[in-house]
Amino acid sequence: MTVGSPIITGYYRYTDIWFQWAEKSLLNPGDRDAVKAILAHDALVHQDHPLCLPDQEGAQLFLGSFPNGEKRLMFSSKQIDYIRYWLHAMKLTPEIIPLPYSDCLLLESSLRGIEPIVFKTGGELKKCNKDLDKINKKLKKANNPTLANRRQIFDRSRTLFQEKKGAWLAVDFEGWERDHTAITEFGWSAIHWEDGTEVQEDGHLIVKEHQLYTNGTYVRDNRNHFSFGTSQILNKPEFKKSIHDLFARMKSYGAVFLVFHDNSQDIKYLKSSMVSAPMEGLSYDPPSNSPTTGLFVVDTSDLFAALEGEGYSNRRSLERMCNFLRIPTQYLHNAGNDAHYTLLACKEMVNGEQLDKQREQRWPDRTNSGEVQVQWKPWEMDSDYSDQEGFI
Repeated sequence: MTVGSPIITGYYRYTDIWFQWAEKSLLNPGDRDAVKAILAHDALVHQDHPLCLPDQEGAQLFLGSFPNGEKRLMFSSKQIDYIRYWLHAMKLTPEIIPLPYSDCLLLESSLRGIEPIVFKTGGELKKCNKDLDKINKKLKKANNPTLANRRQIFDRSRTLFQEKKGAWLAVDFEGWERDHTAITEFGWSAIHWEDGTEVQEDGHLIVKEHQLYTNGTYVRDNRNHFSFGTSQILNKPEFKKSIHDLFARMKSYGAVFLVFHDNSQDIKYLKSSMVSAPMEGLSYDPPSNSPTTGLFVVDTSDLFAALEGEGYSNRRSLERMCNFLRIPTQYLHNAGNDAHYTLLACKEMVNGEQLDKQREQRWPDRTNSGEVQVQWKPWEMDSDYSDQEGFI
């Protein structure tokens, strides 16, 4: 039989390789045994395995995301092709065994995302497959496009942040509660990297001409309680220039990821005549590959919704989200503080483990009802909840 090398590279589902290729497609029992032996859980993670990369402990596979939000553990086609030739070179198979059937090859273009994942033990690999199977069944049951989109946003944001490139800039505005077009404050918190070292900064601007516009009836007024530096009081032209200078400086680091918590009002402020921030080409979708330029929206209300498994219109407040993430807050509704906590919450999520693993680590055994959404306790949802409620 003539065997050709694959022209197009892609990915094979772990289960397709094990149960379709190894067990059903390979007719020669010796070939079948050789493949199953080299791809066994404990063999894959051994330091002498042919797929083990230099200076890597364990086995690197890939986690592929599908359009419906499901994830599957995968081998790359390069890995499978290498195994075919390695087995023959080691005289473990008399001929180079045939490729898996073409229909099970998944191109990257057909996936919403792909990320490497390393397993140090065979037990970890087996557990991952088992956990993915449980989550995928719950996602199929939910059949929720909004949740699938939020999961994609989370995965892409996590990959991009952990590449340590560009700048992540959280911004927040406060307006007068009796006229929301009157901007009173602007705050920012930013992260960029210099030689791999994280650099963070915070800032808070107060509009001089609007200092007499005070809140307190409907919204807390914490304008004078910036917790992460010294506030600057600027007139309107200086206020506008300072924001433009901030954007220019962030763009000098590469792509800029604009971080908001529920972005709609803050983007309106950025586009208002009082600010007119340079936002040409603004994209609301985190890219699948690491960009060198551009401006991209990352919304922590979407990230947290993905993490808790919320697939509907519900969005947690900044304070509630931080409480769930165990981030202490003070003097919210100060634009500088809100920006700081927004970026801190973003980092807490996207600098952590893969989404489903992170959810289980944070809130163990909260999704046992067959749903993907975290089941919150009454006192977690309501800070005024009494533990005596319901008792006579």
